[in-house]
Amino acid sequence: MPASISLVERSPQVSAEQIVGSLVPPPQFDAATFESYRPDAAHPSQAEALERMQQLVTEWTAPKRGGLFRKKAPEVKPGIYLDGGFGVGKTHLLAALWKAMPGPKRFGTFIEYTALVGALGYAEAVRQLQGSRLICIDEFELDDPGDTMVMTRLLGELVASGTKLAATSNTPPNALGEGRFAAADFLREIQAIADRFQIMRIDGDDYRQRDITGSAPTVDAAELEPALAAIGGTAALDDFDALVAHLARVHPSRYVGLVDGVDALGLREVRTLTDQNDALRFVALVDRLYDAQVVIRASGTTLSEVFSEEMLGGGYRKKYLRAISRLLSLAHAG
Repeated sequence: MPASISLVERSPQVSAEQIVGSLVPPPQFDAATFESYRPDAAHPSQAEALERMQQLVTEWTAPKRGGLFRKKAPEVKPGIYLDGGFGVGKTHLLAALWKAMPGPKRFGTFIEYTALVGALGYAEAVRQLQGSRLICIDEFELDDPGDTMVMTRLLGELVASGTKLAATSNTPPNALGEGRFAAADFLREIQAIADRFQIMRIDGDDYRQRDITGSAPTVDAAELEPALAAIGGTAALDDFDALVAHLARVHPSRYVGLVDGVDALGLREVRTLTDQNDALRFVALVDRLYDAQVVIRASGTTLSEVFSEEMLGGGYRKKYLRAISRLLSLAHAG
């Protein structure tokens, strides 16, 4: 049974209103609550992060008490920043906090917020986000000077209007941008971002790989369609190089439209990427595939080797390793 669609044939158009309306946790975190989070006893920082996130709900929602002789409460920073490796439950905790807090509230990845600014313009993006009691930013990262300047200003305006912030990242705030651009020239801006957060480190093993060994499996090109048919649902089948080229023609804010309604994706003749721009766009697609839990089957090079050794040793190393972790999970699913 042939695959029903091709991602390359899709050219999704996503309005600014749709982008704002989609700022909620991905469906895979529908059941994510503080109660369903299971800290690893071998890594106490996970239980500590859980306890702190629960405390914040109380601290951030408690009514302010006045009075001339009221004892001044200790300062509580307007943001929490969970720094840790891949698959230790950071996004689960972020989604649980989002659910526990009253609205209005927004939840999105860093790239979704920068895409919002790009789609609406800065002033309108601020207008849309102001009034939110909580802004959750998953996968916080600074890839270039433009992102740094925009996010410094945006977060500053939101905090000044009373918004609370919660973020996750694979990089502590004072190391954002290292190896990617001249971060030393933007220390003031990076420090301004860091100063708005209480920073908590979460240690642990990648839960996505606890039951997975080896590399991502591959199948023969001729077996891709039967492999997709066995998964069921709506399947897409594309040549890897054609899909990579197509990603350059679609803004990353619209990648969610590429995978909308897709249950499984087949990739013909995967190869190791050597162009940084191609690789970063593919990472953005992997994030949307993972959010939608799209099962992947691929021929050619294993997906665990889709990024070159040079890339894995560069400034985007953590981003690529996160993508590989997610690709392994999706390639073993179904």
